[in-house]
Amino acid sequence: MRMMESWMSRLWPEWSGTLRRRSGGWNNSTYFVEGSAGRAVLRIYETHRDRDKIEFEHEVLKRLAELSLPFQVPQPIPARNGATVAETEDDPSKLACLFRYIEGDSPAEEESGYEASFGEAAGLLSAALAGVRPSLSPAYRPYYELRAAYPLCTDEALRELCFDPPEPFRHLAAELGALYEACGDIFGRLAELERLPHQLVHGDLNASNLLLRQADRRQVAALLDFEFCAWDLRAMEPAVVLSGLVGHPEEEAAAQAFWRGFSGVVRLSREEMEAVPLLMQLRKVDVFLHFVSRFWEGTDEAPVLREQVRMLAADLGRLSSSSRRMMRGGE
Repeated sequence: MRMMESWMSRLWPEWSGTLRRRSGGWNNSTYFVEGSAGRAVLRIYETHRDRDKIEFEHEVLKRLAELSLPFQVPQPIPARNGATVAETEDDPSKLACLFRYIEGDSPAEEESGYEASFGEAAGLLSAALAGVRPSLSPAYRPYYELRAAYPLCTDEALRELCFDPPEPFRHLAAELGALYEACGDIFGRLAELERLPHQLVHGDLNASNLLLRQADRRQVAALLDFEFCAWDLRAMEPAVVLSGLVGHPEEEAAAQAFWRGFSGVVRLSREEMEAVPLLMQLRKVDVFLHFVSRFWEGTDEAPVLREQVRMLAADLGRLSSSSRRMMRGGE
C-alpha cells in the first residue's frame, strides 16, 4: 500500500494521502483516499486495459457535470500532467483514475423506500444523456449485440457447458439448462429490438451504483459507475433497473415506485413498454454470458460463476410473472 501511496503522491500531489480499499466490485479495485485536499476515490481497472473506454466515460461525465442535475455524478480529477487516466506503477498496462469523493451511502441489500427517487433520477439521467453527443465513440456495444460482444460464447461452446458441464458445475445441470434455453430464446429475438429508439444509456443502473443522501435515505444523492455507458435502446435503462428488483421482498411495490419516478420524466412509447419484459430477460442473459466469458478467460474462478448461475437461473424462473407485475406501474 505504501508503494501505491507514493505513486499517487507523484501523480496527484495535492490529493495524495492514506489509501483504504473498498470491498466489493467485479471489474475494478476501489480505494478511498484521505488527504490534505480532502477525500477522493481511486479506481484501478482490473478487467480491461483499454484507454479509449475510460476516456469515453470521462467525456460523458464531463458533459453531465455541465448540466444542473439534482444528483451528482463522478468527477475525474486530472493528474499532474493534465490527463484523467494514469498508468499504475507496478503494471504500466493497468489503468487508474481518481474521482472526487461524493457524500452518501450505498443502500443495504434489501433496503427500500428510495425507489421513486431512483426512478426520477434514472429518468432525468436518461433525458440528459439523450442530448449528449460525445466526440468519442462508445467502446461497448448495445445489449442486443450479444453475439459480437461475447465471441467466446458460441452456440457449440454454450451447449457443451450447459449440457456436459465440467466437474465444478455438474450439480447445476438444471440451472444451466434453463439458462441455455433463455439464451436461445433471446438469440432468436434480437433482430426485432433494433428498430426501437436509441440514445446514450448508463446501462448498469442498480442499487450498487447509487448513493443515498445521509440525511434522507429516501433520496438519491448520486449515480455512479458510467463504465458501460453506450449507444443503446432507451428502454434498456429502466429494464436494467427492473431486472435487478426481481426477487426483492417488495418487488412489485418497489417497481411501481420506480416507474412513478421514471415515467414522470420520460414517457416510453407503447412499443418500448411492450419490449421491457424481453429487455429484462436480455439483461439476465447478458450477465450470464459476461461471467461465462470471465470464467473462460481466467478472470474468475469457478465459485464466482457457480454463484451467478444459481442466482440468474432463479431470477429467470421468476421473471415471467415478475415482469407482468412490475409493468403495472409503467402503464
